[in-house]
Amino acid sequence: MDDLLKKFADKLIHAGLADPEGPGAPLIGGLDNALVWNRPAPEIPVLTPVFEQLNINALVHLRPGPPYDRIIGFLSDRALEGSGRITPGDCETRTFLHDLPVADRYDVTPIVDALSRRKTVIIQSPKTEKRSLGPAVIAPGTLTPEQGFVHVSSVCFACFVKFLSDYLWCLKTGHTDPEMDAVYRRILPFLEASGPGAVSPSSFSLMPGPFTDEAQVTAAMSQAGNQVVAHGLVDSYFGNISCCLNHTLYISQTGAALDELEGCIDPVPLDGSSSAGITASSELSAHLEIIARTGCRTILHGHPRFSVILSMDCDPDQKAACAFNTRCHTRCPVPRHIGTIPIVPGEVGTGPFGLCHTLPKAFDASDTVIVYGHGVFATGDVDFIPEFSHMTAVETLCKN
Repeated sequence: MDDLLKKFADKLIHAGLADPEGPGAPLIGGLDNALVWNRPAPEIPVLTPVFEQLNINALVHLRPGPPYDRIIGFLSDRALEGSGRITPGDCETRTFLHDLPVADRYDVTPIVDALSRRKTVIIQSPKTEKRSLGPAVIAPGTLTPEQGFVHVSSVCFACFVKFLSDYLWCLKTGHTDPEMDAVYRRILPFLEASGPGAVSPSSFSLMPGPFTDEAQVTAAMSQAGNQVVAHGLVDSYFGNISCCLNHTLYISQTGAALDELEGCIDPVPLDGSSSAGITASSELSAHLEIIARTGCRTILHGHPRFSVILSMDCDPDQKAACAFNTRCHTRCPVPRHIGTIPIVPGEVGTGPFGLCHTLPKAFDASDTVIVYGHGVFATGDVDFIPEFSHMTAVETLCKN
C-alpha cells in the first residue's frame, strides 16, 4: 500500500497539480491491514471517519498548486454564491463526474454528504474567513488510490477548461468582471510557461514503422502513450490508441492509463471473429470506422486542454439563434474549424450521435480532427510519429 500511495502522489506532483512538499503536497490514505497515509497532516483526523462512513479503501486529498488553486478557488466562490456546484462542459465531466459539488466547511459531514452522491468534492472556506490554504479537492477510491487520483486530476482539468472557456465567452460578449480579470492576470504567467512547445526530433522519441509483428506494435503503442502523458496532452492519463496489423486492430483497453499500457492492449480481429473487443476502448467503434474509411494504420487520441477549450468556442450571435445550443456536444450543425482542423460533435459509443458516425467522415479532409469538448484524434499510415507531431502542433496553435 505504501508503494501505491507514493506512486499516485508522485503522479500528481509530476503532472504539475501539487507541490512536492509542505501543506500543498498530496495527501493519500489507503486501507491495508490498517489505515495508512503517505505523510502526516492536520487534515487526517477529519478524513479518517470518511473511510468508515463511505466504506472505501482509499482517499486522495489535493490542495492544487498554481494556477489550479486560483481557478478552482474562483469557481468555488461563484458556486457557493449560487447552486453550490461547478458545472464544466467538457466531455469527461459530462460523462463521469456530471458536476462538481462545493462545500464551505472542512468537516466530515459535508464531505461524506457530497461523496455519497458524487465522485469528488471541493472544500472552499467562505470569503469571510482567513484563508491560509487554498481549496481542497477530495476523491475516494473504492478499491485503490488510482480512482481518487483520476478524479482529482479530472477536477483540475475540468476547472481549467471551464474558467478559460467562460473567460473567452465573457470577453466576446463584454461581460467580464474585475474579479475574473484579476484571476486571469494572475494565472497568465503559468499559461505562458506551460504546455507543449514546437515539436522537434529531440523533444520526443517514438519507434519508426512499419511494424512487422505484435511485439513491435504493442511496444510502439506503449511508447506513444507514455509520450502523450509526459507532454501533458491528456486529462489525467486518459485517451486511446490503436494500430492495425494483419487484419487485427490492437487497441488500448477501456480505462487504461496511456502511460501504463503494458498488458492493457486488446487484439481485435477486423472481421469480428473474436469477442476480444469486449474490454477494448469505448471508442473502438470509432477507430474501426476511421480505419475502414481512410485506410490508415494508426490512431492516437488525447485530451489536450487548449484544444478542448477552443472546441467549445462559438460565435455569440450564432449561439443565441441556434436550436441546438444546449446540445452542442452531440448535435452542433455548423461546420467549424481551428485553422484547417475540423471540429465535430459526437458522444462516446454507437448511439445515433456517436463518434463512430460523426468522426470518420471528418478525416476525408484532414488527418487530424477535434471533437467538441473531448480532444484530438490523429491518424497515420505507418507509425505514431506524425500523429504525435500533429496533436502537439494543434494544441500549440490553440494555446497561442
